[in-house]
Amino acid sequence: MGFSEISWDFKQHPLLNHIADDKRTEVNGSLQNAFSIWKSEAQDRFDQLKYNEEELNKIFIDLYGLQDELTPDVADKDVSVRLANEKRDIKSFLSYFVGVVFGRYSLDTEGLAFAGGQWDSSKYDSFVPNDDNILMLNDKKYFDDKRDIMSRLKEFLTVTFGADNVKDNLEYIASVVGKKADNTEDSIRRYFVEDFFKDHKKIYQKRPIYWEFSSGRANGFKALMYLHRYNENELAMIRTNYLHPLQGRYETNLKQLDQLLESETVAKEKKKLEKEINHVNKQLSEIKKYDPLIQHIANEKISLDLDDGVVVNYEKLQNGEKILTNYK
Repeated sequence: MGFSEISWDFKQHPLLNHIADDKRTEVNGSLQNAFSIWKSEAQDRFDQLKYNEEELNKIFIDLYGLQDELTPDVADKDVSVRLANEKRDIKSFLSYFVGVVFGRYSLDTEGLAFAGGQWDSSKYDSFVPNDDNILMLNDKKYFDDKRDIMSRLKEFLTVTFGADNVKDNLEYIASVVGKKADNTEDSIRRYFVEDFFKDHKKIYQKRPIYWEFSSGRANGFKALMYLHRYNENELAMIRTNYLHPLQGRYETNLKQLDQLLESETVAKEKKKLEKEINHVNKQLSEIKKYDPLIQHIANEKISLDLDDGVVVNYEKLQNGEKILTNYK
């Protein structure tokens, strides 16, 4: 079975393979334990394959009398299966999670659940994908529902590893791939905002299937969309359900921050608040400029043809503007 989501025979992420089998007790609701089991199995598989290849080499060397010319030894880099890698595999787990949110994968169905064609909601029981085909990447908690990536990640971890273990599993994820931040959730948020799409582009060799809307360097508006679920009403929906509500949250946040600044007397805290106010003001200004770009393209009701490929469709959707993060 392929253990990478780009393998033709990929069925399920390896860190979830043992949740429902005889190793469930050993996992004990811990993503870190699941990785340890996967690491051990990957090492065993690697060692066995390396041994097999070296034994075959010995047979051929003896058969043709090449003992003085060849060695049966196989270098680790030439073994055709991968060892576990904690950072890569946790990032891969998060990529799989995003796929489940969009319905590309399902916790109830092996392999691809949806890659175009007719949507079948009966495939999704344990974890229901987002209806809107949009997942927001905010650097702070502005929404506490399916629009927000951390809200969905906590739901996903609840379903896969149990509600009692969500906090510990988030802390483990943050320790492996998170960025510097004031708390665990913001640490993981920063990974999604700053690095997820970069990693996604590498996995899919600059032909991303999750596209990233971006308003600019301040990350005022950032969101993922699954290409295979796109429809011509997508951008209008983004403005109504995501962009405009986020603008309102920024404005509310600024009022609260201004009030805190007025009452703050500690110089260090005042400086911190001023920095935060400046950041949110930049984000608010950025999405106000971004909104008319989205509106212009939304009015065009652009349709995409999956057969045309990523390169053609990426430029077609942007319609001469720059509303998506560069995939090159």
